Amino acid sequence: MKTLIKQIRSYLNLSQTEFAEQLGVSFQTVNRWENGKVIPNRLAQSKICDFCKARQVPVYDFIINKITDISSKIKLESGRILLYHGSKSGIDGAIAPLSRKQCDFGKGFYMGTEPAQALTLICDYEKSKFYIISIGTDELAHLEVPANIEWAMIVAYHRGRMEKINGTPFYNKYRDLTADKDLIIGSIANDRMFYVIDNFFIGSITDAALVNSLSALQLGKQYVAVTQKGCDNVRVECEVPLSYLERLVIKDIAEKNRARGVSLANDICRNFRREGKFFDEILDDAMNGVN
Repeated sequence: MKTLIKQIRSYLNLSQTEFAEQLGVSFQTVNRWENGKVIPNRLAQSKICDFCKARQVPVYDFIINKITDISSKIKLESGRILLYHGSKSGIDGAIAPLSRKQCDFGKGFYMGTEPAQALTLICDYEKSKFYIISIGTDELAHLEVPANIEWAMIVAYHRGRMEKINGTPFYNKYRDLTADKDLIIGSIANDRMFYVIDNFFIGSITDAALVNSLSALQLGKQYVAVTQKGCDNVRVECEVPLSYLERLVIKDIAEKNRARGVSLANDICRNFRREGKFFDEILDDAMNGVN
């Protein structure tokens, strides 16, 4: 927290006295904040957040740079990659594939290549934790799913959207694709992509609109350890504490990004509204043996 306060003040080129005056606190208060002797209370952090928003201070960039700097100092053995994980209540005990069954790739331990995704997931939860983690992939059976209709169909299977064609070769194909894998790698479906894929499932947009939206949004990849063997290969490298101020900033950025993403997705969906197939048409073709 003390480093962040200094970054904000330095960005605005203010002395501690000037910064204190603009915040309506004493010089001694700012000095104690920056020395780490006192942590600003929630009211003060909320005030600092509003102060920064009004002056367009890039606090979110400071947060990402902090994480990136910590990540750069972590040395990994050959075959391991660095990822990020957000937990609403923290990791307690051994890592296990315990997420909800109807997630993108089923029950598993979800990790991402971009810190922003994990941060967005946990910014609303007071007890949440943000972790830098690593996983070794060499000894794991894995499947990498391209950002195309295959991704959408695997997600549809794991979210229970294919049950009406249970038993067909099409259904069995997507059931079996991940059945013997320890690790699934594929595009992240964050809140922006949830909006698009849900519209695909309810028949508002076609597969062409979905795939083009997925490509355009460029959300990064998620690595999902779906077996205990996969989870046993995950190692927590460090936990990165997040202040109340940082959570407020992340939440604000997440809402803005979602609005921009939805607007972009809407434009793409309009452009491709006459191309491709609707989800129900794909399932009907599967029922009739067309696929």
